Amino acid sequence: MSDLKVDGFKSSEFIAALGITFAALSEKEKKDQINKVKGVFEIKLKNAEGTEETWTIDLKNEGKVTKGASPVGKPNITLTMADETFSDLAAGKTTGQKAFMSGKLKAKGNIMLATKLDGVLKTVKAKL
Repeated sequence: MSDLKVDGFKSSEFIAALGITFAALSEKEKKDQINKVKGVFEIKLKNAEGTEETWTIDLKNEGKVTKGASPVGKPNITLTMADETFSDLAAGKTTGQKAFMSGKLKAKGNIMLATKLDGVLKTVKAKL
């Protein structure tokens, strides 16, 4: 899962941990997560140098994290933000709603699905 880490992106450490956590889930736990979320998130991050990277969190089909655009077709939601903002979300320093309302997070697609991202991040933090 180290292929999820990208130099210069602080958030990629957490994204890699997310990938490892999903890979370690039993089939039942994976199905539970998929049934809870039922969506594909495409996360687009920009670091301080202006470099952009994309990761996909598939909680609709396979229950895994991949680097790059969604390999299963169009994502249900695309979230665009700074690397720092995602780090704050992952650390629990802010919520998706606060980031969205302050303009730090842009969402395209099923906006209601974005509300489930906090729960996904908390699941990973609980497993770490």
